[in-house]
Amino acid sequence: MSGPPVNTTVTRARGFAEPVSPDGGGPRPRPTIRNVAERAGVSKSLVSLVLRGSPHVSEHRRQAVLQAARELGYRPNAVARSLVEGRTHLVGALVADLHNPFYAEFLDGLQESLHGDGLRLLIGNSQWDPAFEDEAVEAFLELRVDGLVLLGIAPTSETLIEATGYTPTVVVGERDIDLGGVDIVVDDDQLGARLAIDHLVELGHRRIAHIEGSRSSSGRFRCEGYLVAMRRHALAPYIMVEQGECTEEGGALTARSLLTRDPRPTAIFAANDAVAMGVLSAAAELGLRVPEDLSVVGYDNIQLAAAQPISLTTVDQPRRAMGRSAATLLSDRIGDPGKTSRLRQVTPRLVVRRSTGPVQG
Repeated sequence: MSGPPVNTTVTRARGFAEPVSPDGGGPRPRPTIRNVAERAGVSKSLVSLVLRGSPHVSEHRRQAVLQAARELGYRPNAVARSLVEGRTHLVGALVADLHNPFYAEFLDGLQESLHGDGLRLLIGNSQWDPAFEDEAVEAFLELRVDGLVLLGIAPTSETLIEATGYTPTVVVGERDIDLGGVDIVVDDDQLGARLAIDHLVELGHRRIAHIEGSRSSSGRFRCEGYLVAMRRHALAPYIMVEQGECTEEGGALTARSLLTRDPRPTAIFAANDAVAMGVLSAAAELGLRVPEDLSVVGYDNIQLAAAQPISLTTVDQPRRAMGRSAATLLSDRIGDPGKTSRLRQVTPRLVVRRSTGPVQG
């Protein structure tokens, strides 16, 4: 049952509607610092001191101001505060592909640490598109972020290179960086690849193929690790490398090509876990059993890899630790932008599950 009609007066300016009556149906006017001061019975300057965390305010008055702010739903003007402080306490993270669970899990560790340093995280997804990369970075710069994290993206465009020149930046997963004052966090990708190949060779595999990720230096280093390991085991005649998209669909497409060869590989080392999932799908379509007919190794150890129906053998990158390391480097560089560039390399480990087994026949 509807109540009596409410009369609302609305004024319009520059295309926006501002409700005058608090009983109206539109959004209420935002409370101001003056409203807080009036509610608490103090001056605007004292409210400002309380909101800045000044110790020169009595506890009684501080509580009165905070109570008034809560009752009114007041939020400090971050733009005005940033003009005074010269900082926004914002960090922009640009991600190559937010659909990749590895990046999402990395961001968890990054955000946890940034929060502890009083920094808030903004996220942009480039979708491997240079135009989106530049657009997202421009937006971050317009918001005056205190720092940038480039995840799976090398600063090669003019926009990104310029941004790193005056914004503290950490690059994750890319090594080919020749820019002063940019810190790097990477996994030892060559070691991870060698761990995967050594494991498959111990199981008796010889025809081991590799699906290479084509978009990053990490993919190139993993491929180099594969090649080194194959040659060290005297398996150079069996080397098979195919480039593919770093997605489940790309993995399935490339795997179909590899698995219809004669002779086909008995094992596939994928560039990442998403690609490995595609390999598993292609094997099922072709009627191949895993691991009886085909062993599969991924890279990243995303949460889905441990799911019982999948049980993927994979190389684990300590994603949250990498996120925390990136946050530490960035916070440190924000405090002292003149530091020389630093590189932090984490050590991977092999996690053996049910997708690998002894070669048959």
